[in-house]
Amino acid sequence: MDYLGFGVGLRAPHYSYILQHWPTMDWFEILSENYLIKGGHALYALDQIKERYPLVMHGVSLSIGSADSLDMDYLAQLKQLAQRVQPHWISDHLCWTGVQGHASHDLLPLPFTQEALDHVVNRVQQVQAYLDRQIVLENVSTYLEFSQAQMSEWEFLTQVACRADCRILLDINNVYVNAFNHGFDAEQYLAAIPVDRVQQFHLAGHLNQHTHIIDTHNQTVIEPVWDLYRLAVQRFGRVSTLIEWDAEIPEWDILSAQAKKAQVIAERVWANLDQH
Repeated sequence: MDYLGFGVGLRAPHYSYILQHWPTMDWFEILSENYLIKGGHALYALDQIKERYPLVMHGVSLSIGSADSLDMDYLAQLKQLAQRVQPHWISDHLCWTGVQGHASHDLLPLPFTQEALDHVVNRVQQVQAYLDRQIVLENVSTYLEFSQAQMSEWEFLTQVACRADCRILLDINNVYVNAFNHGFDAEQYLAAIPVDRVQQFHLAGHLNQHTHIIDTHNQTVIEPVWDLYRLAVQRFGRVSTLIEWDAEIPEWDILSAQAKKAQVIAERVWANLDQH
């Protein structure tokens, strides 16, 4: 899959600015569900933007870990959108979002058991066969763990990617959040993920409640997450990096500055590696 550089999530408050100014940005990630519609301004803006920028589709409704059957209507809409957008890749989350037809509208944690692993691998393979492409799965932020877990989060993620032959969207902020919430070593997590499986990085802001961190996507990336990003860039190399900002969305200049900061950090790491 392609290396795209440094991008941001495409959100409605920035449509007008982008369409008027065509700002410098390597690429955009769209929220797939925002465009599973028949018409309107969002699709109009998307059609204009896709002519000038590379796009990636990122979903929240695949529910790859659910015990429900795969939602084939949703997959059909996703496939149709992909034909329109021609994304460089399609991603979603390693989680479940509902059961028995009830949508929680949240990204819910999986039990890291062999049974759950086998179930997810089988479903990823079905999705990839239907879409006729590899998909990319993201590690999610979580606030509880299952007592029956048989492996670590990073072992589960690695096994899914390797057995199902899919790719990984490594959310650096979520690694930091979960390390804080569950008391594991974030650097150990990064060191355990196979380099050849990582397709993309996410970076985002969060809310620290002292006893736990909530993944809010409503502010700038904090310095400890930037530090973890430096380690990730050093380990995984040139990986497409995206800034997520989904609530209290700021002016374009603030958002784009975060992507520029990621670029500066990554290029410094690469320069140091080249010198050695």
